[in-house]
Amino acid sequence: MPLCVPQAPVPALRSVLTALSSPTAVREARTPALLRAQGPATPELPLPVHVLDRVTEQGVTATRLTGWRFHIRCGDLSVAAAETMLTADGWAFSHFFEGPYVASTELALRQADSMAQSYQPRLLSVPQLYMLTLWLHGDCAADAAAGHPAATDLLVPLAPAPPGIAAHLPHRVAELLPVLTHRMTPTRLLGSPA
Repeated sequence: MPLCVPQAPVPALRSVLTALSSPTAVREARTPALLRAQGPATPELPLPVHVLDRVTEQGVTATRLTGWRFHIRCGDLSVAAAETMLTADGWAFSHFFEGPYVASTELALRQADSMAQSYQPRLLSVPQLYMLTLWLHGDCAADAAAGHPAATDLLVPLAPAPPGIAAHLPHRVAELLPVLTHRMTPTRLLGSPA
């Protein structure tokens, strides 16, 4: 079934389009693939970027929306990505980048698009583990900028994934969250005060 790709806020998209049309912004981005791109560059696949700050003892996630990410396509290739952030004045362009997460996200999206169930794709960053996942939310009508991972949602770790976590293998949130929680919890050193 097709993915239900959410609509990005118009000011976020507009800020990326403005940055793409600025030779200075593209040149200063230091993304060689974007600099070498032939033909028009267009932002596609808007995905909200949520950050997993912590997990409570009850297993409830504390997440927050930090931005929207767009893949920058030239012809048939995604050559880079652009990220926006929420400021006091609204959505603003943050930066261009390239690297393994661009291709890994596209691969995960293609895999998700072939699943039997429809999902709303989002990105979920776990900074404490240097981990990024494709979050497949089961409610396609939900506000993509809000909410927390439901137990039945899927998380697909993107490559490079942390050691011991297979990239591109979908996990139900209820299965992967305990693993992430355990890894996010600082271990107490022997002999340290309780």
